[in-house]
Amino acid sequence: MHKTVLLMAVMYGSLLAQVRSAPPRVMVMEATAFARAVAPTAAGTEAHEGTVAADPAVLPLGTRIRVTGTTGYDGYYLVTDTGSAVKGAHIDIYLPSTAEAKQFGTQKVRVEIRQIGKGKADAQKKDAAIPVVRK
Repeated sequence: MHKTVLLMAVMYGSLLAQVRSAPPRVMVMEATAFARAVAPTAAGTEAHEGTVAADPAVLPLGTRIRVTGTTGYDGYYLVTDTGSAVKGAHIDIYLPSTAEAKQFGTQKVRVEIRQIGKGKADAQKKDAAIPVVRK
């Protein structure tokens, strides 16, 4: 009986620690935009529509998110990149043209975490499954 109680306490404590350390499911973040990048993303893929850069301490590579509150760019995105200017509660959305990225400016958006990423390999695998629309 003592072993069962001890095991339950350990399992509950472990579960509680996981719940406390889990990132919030919905965050308000600052969003900016970038256009065609010459270098590959941090995941080693090519930036394209449907991808974003984020601080890996907040949104790890491979994280699937839903962004709302933008002017015309609400949707589902995959974190495949990081950036020196992307720190904390900030995402950088890939857009196909520099003019479009400049017009986007800076916006406060709602970011819902759909699935936490597991790093570079996870981002590569998920990105390979996204159909890329080229114009």
